[in-house]
Amino acid sequence: MSATFAAAADPGPLVQPLARSETASSSRFSFARRAIGPLLLVAAWAASTSAGLIDPSVLPSPAALGTTIVQLWTEQSLLHQIGVSLTRAVVGGAFGVTLGLVLGTSAGLFRLGEELLDSLLQMLRTVPFLALVPLFIVWFGIDETPKLLLIALATMFPMYLNTYAGVRNVDRKVIEAARTFGLDGPRLIREVVLPLALPSILTGLRYALGVSVLVLIAAEQINASAGLGNLLNTAQLYQQVDVILICIAIYAMLGIGADLIVRTLERLLMPWRTGVAAR
Repeated sequence: MSATFAAAADPGPLVQPLARSETASSSRFSFARRAIGPLLLVAAWAASTSAGLIDPSVLPSPAALGTTIVQLWTEQSLLHQIGVSLTRAVVGGAFGVTLGLVLGTSAGLFRLGEELLDSLLQMLRTVPFLALVPLFIVWFGIDETPKLLLIALATMFPMYLNTYAGVRNVDRKVIEAARTFGLDGPRLIREVVLPLALPSILTGLRYALGVSVLVLIAAEQINASAGLGNLLNTAQLYQQVDVILICIAIYAMLGIGADLIVRTLERLLMPWRTGVAAR
């Protein structure tokens, strides 16, 4: 009886579960599902304009926008204008992200840093960045400096908040254990704190890059002689709806590109999280 019970209770040899891997076929299906919504929207747009339901002066057809893109590409150096705007977003965003990372780590790790920085930054982040445009023009003129500073300031706050939260949520027992093994100072931050806070840091980076594109639109209203903002201002002056729509679409593509960059970084830096949300 006891032998029978022991045999029934024995689960046998453990079998290691197979990890789910995302195949190329599933990736293609995922991309196709994501593209369904935009394609249906474009199809409805094209059908409405072809049937005359929408006035072309209000919303040009997709074909008309394609013709306008070719004209902008050849006559107004569209690629150069995109490059100018992208450079502003990257330079200003890089400065803001770096500053937010440093300040968030300092405030999250040290009580003195939190007491000196957190209340000030929490107060400043509630100030609308558009309200700073006239002040920045008075202080820094109308060249590239106020544009870059405006982007840097706006991107600093989401990076600071998420870095601060990520560092504060690191288990203190892990930090103490690392210190018992001789890790301290910059090495402790680099090898223990930042890796554990990495999910929050990358979330902050995603928000910051998205904000950099949003602020870019406002920053390029400051006497921009080149860039998408210059095209947008000229199109608004002459009521060129097609050019306005193209500029908006390019801004949206820049935002999607920024999000894809962060997603790629997540796959490279945190490969164990790949497929976590798949079900």
